[in-house]
Amino acid sequence: MVFLGIVSLGYLIGAPVMMTFFSDDPKVLEYGVQCLRLVTLGYIIFGYGMVISQSFNGAGDTRTPTIINLFGFWFFQIPLAYALAVMLEMGPAGVFVAISVAESAIALVAIVIFRKGRWKQVKV
Repeated sequence: MVFLGIVSLGYLIGAPVMMTFFSDDPKVLEYGVQCLRLVTLGYIIFGYGMVISQSFNGAGDTRTPTIINLFGFWFFQIPLAYALAVMLEMGPAGVFVAISVAESAIALVAIVIFRKGRWKQVKV
């Protein structure tokens, strides 16, 4: 968690410099910096959620993370990105916010399900 916190700070502070490695186009830099900064806000919870999700897989319960990801991405993140970017006219920032919100929600759902412990009863 500390490592992800340090990485997050690095991306928040160093986003403008990092983006110059990819392009010198002002529009690309603007969107790239905005994306890095908005998505980085969820890194700590993303990391924890990834570990929990892979714990299901390691225990032989591949169904749970598949269902969580199916609903989290297809039925939450994509509609949320559309709603924020198009309907609320946030543009690309709406997509970047949707990524952080959805990834965080997916991580929290995985944590709650993991703590219930049903994964312990999966027969491999």
